[in-house]
Amino acid sequence: MSGADPASVLEPLLAEGWDEQAAVDAIQAAVAGFLERNAQQTGLPLPGRVPVPAEPNGASLLDAGDRQVQVLASLMLPRVLVLGGLLADDECDALIELARARLRRSTTVDPESGGDQVHADRTSRGTYFTRGQNALCARIDARIARLLDWPLDHGEGLQVLNYGPGAEYRPHHDYFDPAEPGSQVHLARGGQRVASVVMYLNTPKRGGATTFPDVHFEVAAVKGNAVFFSYDRAHPMTRTLHAGAPVIEGEKWIATKWLRAGRHD
Repeated sequence: MSGADPASVLEPLLAEGWDEQAAVDAIQAAVAGFLERNAQQTGLPLPGRVPVPAEPNGASLLDAGDRQVQVLASLMLPRVLVLGGLLADDECDALIELARARLRRSTTVDPESGGDQVHADRTSRGTYFTRGQNALCARIDARIARLLDWPLDHGEGLQVLNYGPGAEYRPHHDYFDPAEPGSQVHLARGGQRVASVVMYLNTPKRGGATTFPDVHFEVAAVKGNAVFFSYDRAHPMTRTLHAGAPVIEGEKWIATKWLRAGRHD
């Protein structure tokens, strides 16, 4: 029943005398069977579970434990949330200072080996912090886990990136392409990526937006704000192709957090 809410699907079975749990199980089995048959017929991968921090037309303020985070914009396909005030100004400043002396030319994943490679599509500098490496990272990691209702150990450590004038990250997907041999190295450590959180640590004078070219949507880089997007399968149909647009004036600092399907070590 297209567009039906769960209660309206359940009610006819209950009216026929079904036990409620048995009815729920039957509906779930029918949906799972339909999705599996559809995947076999179309060749598309099955969807997986992803973080769901906010429902459509839901709360305007989200509880992140030690902060209230604003929902500034919401897009359903791709599933994108623009979040206001995820980080405090002093947290942004401190994260930049922790990262500044550690910056190196950013790399991408080599599709053949799974190792790191410098690529012309990505011209930023960056560094990584392990999960909970210091008190600030631990606080941000815990806040994101609470906000997204996603296990803390299912998150990668923070990556901090700096983009100078003209620097960019051309359109790409964050998930690991299972067809590429190099992806297996990463999939073995926590499974597939299922969501991304990009946090803006400063406000560039001009440029540096996060863009979603498939849907002509862009998120301005504003200090303390963030953009969340999820992808329930490793396939372009999620429409999560995105880019870090070139910085035109000034510089851009961001922190990125990727969420995994399983425990990431």
